Amino acid sequence: MTKPQEHENSGIIAGILNQPYLLLILAPLFWGGNLIAAKLVVGEIDPYMLLAARCVLATLVIIPFAWKALQKDWAVVKANWLALMAFGAVGYALFNGLLYIGVQTTSGVNAAIVQASLPMLILACNFIFFRVKARWLQIVGVLLAIFGVLLTATHGDASRILSLDFNLGDLFVILACFAYTGYTLALRFRPKMDLMSFMAVSFSGAAITAVIMLFLFRDAGAEIARLGSAPLSVWLVIAYVAIFPSMFSQVAYARGVELVGANRAAPSHNLIPVFGTLGSVIILGEALQLYHFTAAALIIAGIVLAEWAARRKLAATGA
Repeated sequence: MTKPQEHENSGIIAGILNQPYLLLILAPLFWGGNLIAAKLVVGEIDPYMLLAARCVLATLVIIPFAWKALQKDWAVVKANWLALMAFGAVGYALFNGLLYIGVQTTSGVNAAIVQASLPMLILACNFIFFRVKARWLQIVGVLLAIFGVLLTATHGDASRILSLDFNLGDLFVILACFAYTGYTLALRFRPKMDLMSFMAVSFSGAAITAVIMLFLFRDAGAEIARLGSAPLSVWLVIAYVAIFPSMFSQVAYARGVELVGANRAAPSHNLIPVFGTLGSVIILGEALQLYHFTAAALIIAGIVLAEWAARRKLAATGA
């Protein structure tokens, strides 16, 4: 690749990394694809093996791209390596690990309902710990988006919520949401360093944690041997979830939070079921129902309302 081409490509990447709306659409887009990818290999790979494989592969992929940045930031990395690894351990590995434990003993509807509360949880914790207030229209927008998620999870029959039984699995899903909330809020404290350096070290922390979880909760030797004889489809899914949901989504989300703050980034999580549904229709051949359109409209309207309220707040304060 010639130097002008390298300069042009770096300029495009830099431009994308300065577009918060685009970043906060790309992150849930790839996360939505994560759900579809998991469905494609149900029964062919253990969830903990998939988590460990995706984290290790994502680390191996990102390190060459981050190498120059790591050399420049090495003093910062050495001074903060434990905290940097904790970002990945909590935000990537622990979040997904707790989620995997939870969904084994709870229903998909329960899990979706609990996860739908994540944006509101981020807003609440941001106020409790940092006194960052949300405008009431932001809260209305988030609630509207949450209702859209609930409509998707209950297949258009919101009354199903009343008949749900909550159990220990739901507690693990709640803990997963708290883990990602903690990660999101902690991003304000990440050391001053190149984003690629931050992601490379945090992914390393995620990989180590995911491998430890594999050994704790599964027969790691048996799962690794099983992976060795897995069909090509499993390896393609591992490659996808490592590069897109693990690497691209996390980079996009971390940069989005950096640009607009946790409160404004939080509602983007509710786009995951929108993209997940769209992908399921296109890739898995699932049928579109009227409630899908209604739910998507509510989610998008809620996110737009929340962002409009946040921008009004910024304009009013002169920020």
